[in-house]
Amino acid sequence: MFFVRTASERDLVKVSALLGETWHATYDALYGAAKVDELTEKWHSVPALKARLARKHAEFVVADNGRDIGGMGYAALSETLKKGVILHQLYVHPNFQRQGIGRDMFAELETCFPDAEFMQLEVDPRNEAALSFYEAHGFRKIGETANCGDDQSGIAAIIMEKPLST
Repeated sequence: MFFVRTASERDLVKVSALLGETWHATYDALYGAAKVDELTEKWHSVPALKARLARKHAEFVVADNGRDIGGMGYAALSETLKKGVILHQLYVHPNFQRQGIGRDMFAELETCFPDAEFMQLEVDPRNEAALSFYEAHGFRKIGETANCGDDQSGIAAIIMEKPLST
């Protein structure tokens, strides 16, 4: 059984490995292994994760069963959208998918920002499993971007939004 808890610095090596494996399993067919390696090194390295862990007005969670980190999630108040939260990451290791871990981490992240009125995310429209998950959890498409994650990723994505209870 996995429990959702706030991540700590001691988790970051395992989280980085989880993200590398999950990204290769999910995105190699879409972007190619070299692009996944490039993005993983940039976005999922221990230093990159450590910066997220230190960010104010953010929540970084892991799903932990005492042996494995089965999933991770990261959300932060938007720096540009008033009353908005951005769900930057929500990933479950392929070995542990379809066990409710993503649901449990999302439920935790959803409640961490009591003053927020909505949550947004970006997702590749070809990632059907993620799209289905987010739609089932109340997200709806509100736009598109040519650069998911950062201004130079070159990855097209749709922008989804969900109202949060206030």
